[in-house]
Amino acid sequence: MKSNRSTPRPLDLVDIDGVLTDDEKAVRQAVRTACERSVDPYVAQWYEDGRLPARELAKELGAVGLLGMHLEGYGCAGMSAVDYGLACLELEASDSGIRSLVSVQGSLAMFAIWRWGSEEQKQQWLPAMATGEAIGCFGLTEPDHGSDPGGMRTRARRDGDDWVLDGSKMWITNGSIADVAVVWANAGEEHGGIRGFVVPTDAPGFSAPEITGKMSLRASVTSELVLESVRLPADAVLPEVRGLKGPLSCLNEARYGIIWGSMGAARSAFQAALEYSQQRVQFGRPIAGFQLTQHKLAQLNGELVTGTLLALHLGRLKDRDGLRSDQVSVGKLNNVSKAIEICRTARTVLGANGISAEYPVMRHANNLESVLTYEGTEEMHALVVGQALTGQAAFR
Repeated sequence: MKSNRSTPRPLDLVDIDGVLTDDEKAVRQAVRTACERSVDPYVAQWYEDGRLPARELAKELGAVGLLGMHLEGYGCAGMSAVDYGLACLELEASDSGIRSLVSVQGSLAMFAIWRWGSEEQKQQWLPAMATGEAIGCFGLTEPDHGSDPGGMRTRARRDGDDWVLDGSKMWITNGSIADVAVVWANAGEEHGGIRGFVVPTDAPGFSAPEITGKMSLRASVTSELVLESVRLPADAVLPEVRGLKGPLSCLNEARYGIIWGSMGAARSAFQAALEYSQQRVQFGRPIAGFQLTQHKLAQLNGELVTGTLLALHLGRLKDRDGLRSDQVSVGKLNNVSKAIEICRTARTVLGANGISAEYPVMRHANNLESVLTYEGTEEMHALVVGQALTGQAAFR
């Protein structure tokens, strides 16, 4: 299998290292080293087999402080948004499924409990999740409700002091291996509308069948969540939030990681194309010496540099003032679509070899088709940006 984990060259033209602190570069190197050791030698086979040793890998990533790394307290590292972004970039340079494992654990499940949970919920779950001893998942999307989560059919009703949940969730990363699920359900107006619940996955009536047959994100555990009269105590609800504000705040955390991560996948594909162009000889010389190939490489380099600098800019803003949802949408809309374009064009540089599992390009391209959809489709992010630009809501 070809490796392209050498020091990335594309960003050298802009000297991105010159705008990173020594601590940020150290974080990036630590994550890159962890991926070189625990992911890169195996991920192509995991993808081909459609499996991921997620529990074992989570413990290895937790041991280096990657799970919930941008959260403070409860065993979390409390690092900056830029640090977390650089980590996501390196993780997705290995595979989008690896970044998804970390993102769902830290930015969805852990963040929901950290931001909206009770002190008891935080103490019970966050330390174990930070080390990877406990795995979390995040149940929002349903079979018939993705872009419109407000229409969810999962219901929570009171029965005495207890809550009883009924419904199903779809396309849930980590679902079938999770120890705890943060599940969003409609509790009715009298109980605050959409509410979040901390659900131990060993609760009677909870099941999480794994989804198989995927052509994308194959090195990732994807599941359905089924809740059949799952009875929970009164204190299972997240007490500090009501309505869609709760799940959407978590999604913005995950989307921020995608802005960086997509550039990691793009960088890996670009690096493979650049190296291949210098090795592949046609008509008596490397194809890197032909004008059309250089034009492709120059364009790809420009898109990669632009997307990475956009991610860094948003990271600096997030560390300074926080990010608005429309700013996050600008990043995800631009960077994921550009990453797909980079992978597709990189594939043409490799010619027929571009579809081979010997190179990472097609794997990244396939994965990014899922990344384009989850955490908000391209269309929904375009509408968010459009509303911010025009002041007119075009959602309905």
